[in-house]
Amino acid sequence: MEIRQLVAEEFEVSADLGEYAFQYKLSPVERAERRTHFRPEQAWGAFEDGQLQARLLLLPLQIYIQGKPFDMGGIAGVASWPENRRSGLVRHLFNQVLSVMKEQGQTISCLNPFSFAYYRKFGWEQMTELRKYTIPVNQFPARKSFKGRVSRDTKDIALLDEIYRPYAQRYNGMLLRDHEWWERRVLDADSHDVVYYSEEGTPQGYAIYKVANRELTIEEFIYHNEVAREALWTYYANHDSMVEQAVVECIPLDDFFPFMLDNPRFKQEINPYFMARIVDAAAFISEYTFQAFEAETKLMLRIEDTSAAWNDGVWELSISPDGSGRLDKLAGSLAEAELDLAFDIRTLTTMLMGYRRPLEMYRCGRLVGQEAVVNTLERLIPVGTVYLTDSF
Repeated sequence: MEIRQLVAEEFEVSADLGEYAFQYKLSPVERAERRTHFRPEQAWGAFEDGQLQARLLLLPLQIYIQGKPFDMGGIAGVASWPENRRSGLVRHLFNQVLSVMKEQGQTISCLNPFSFAYYRKFGWEQMTELRKYTIPVNQFPARKSFKGRVSRDTKDIALLDEIYRPYAQRYNGMLLRDHEWWERRVLDADSHDVVYYSEEGTPQGYAIYKVANRELTIEEFIYHNEVAREALWTYYANHDSMVEQAVVECIPLDDFFPFMLDNPRFKQEINPYFMARIVDAAAFISEYTFQAFEAETKLMLRIEDTSAAWNDGVWELSISPDGSGRLDKLAGSLAEAELDLAFDIRTLTTMLMGYRRPLEMYRCGRLVGQEAVVNTLERLIPVGTVYLTDSF
C-alpha cells in the first residue's frame, strides 16, 4: 500500500470514486468545473498496485475559538470502493493526515460525519448541533418600524464578510472565510442576500435566502443587534403574499427567537452536526485561554489517544493565573492514585470546544477523577457556544 497526495492527472479516477461512493452523477459541465478547482495537494489517496483504492480531502482552514483563529484541518470526501471497505485503508489515511496536520500546525480537525460511531473510532467527537425552524407565515414576528434601511441583492462579498466576522467570533467553531469560499460555498446563483444598514449607514446584519414553491428558505441569518434582527424579519414579513412558511436553517443553540414570539409553537428541530478532534493536544493548549484564577493550577492528566500517539500518555497541565496553559508530557507513568483526571482525546475536544462541560463528562463516566478536581476544571474552562454554519 502507498499513501500519498494525488497528482493533477488523477482527478478523473478521484471523481469517479466520489460519484460512486456518494451516489451522484456530475454533468460534463459540472465535472469540467470541478476539474478547474481540483487541488491535488489537498487530496490524499491509498493506492495498491498503482490503483486508487480510497481517498480523502484535507482542507487548510481556520476556525474561531474564543474569538481567535485556530488552524484547522477540514476532512471531506472520505471514500473507498466497496470491495476495499473494512480493510483498514481509511485508518491508514487518517494516520497519515493526522501526522500531516500536526506538521502543518493544524491543532484541530473538523468533519461532517456520515456516521458518528465510525469517526469516533479515530478520535473525532460531536462538537455541535443545529436548530432548524419551520414557521408558518401567520406566526412571523410582527413588522416593526425601524431607522435605517435594507438593501437586497448586494452580491458584495467584502461587505457580507465585514458583517460576518465579528458575529462569527462570538462562537467556537465558525469558519474564517476567504473570497473563494464565499463565492463557491456560500453564495450561488439561486440565492438572494439582504443587508441591514443602521441610520448612520453602518452595515449591521444580513441574511442569505431563497424563495421557491411558496417557501422562504433562510440559509444564513447574521445580525449584530436586535434592531438588525427586527429589520430583517420585517423585510421577510413583506413576503407574506408570496410564501406560506419560512424554513430557517443553521440556527445556533443559544438562539431564543421562539421565546420572543406571541406563539412559539411551530416546528423546531435539533440535529447533530459536525465533529471535531484535537490533533496536537500540547500545541492546542498553548493557544487556548482558560479562565483567569488567583493562583497557578496544576493537574496530572492521563490522555488516551489510539490514533495519534503523540497525544497519548501522562501529562502535567499547568494553568497560569492569567489563563495561559501549558501541557508537559511526563516520562514513564504515574500510579492511578497520583493522577488527577483521566479521559480520552474525544472528551478533551468536546470540553475545550465548549460543547460539553467537565461535570457532564464526569457524570456520564467519560471523565474519571475526584469530583473536587472536576469542579476545578469546570471553573477553568470558559463557557462558550459552539456553532458552525458552513459545510464541507
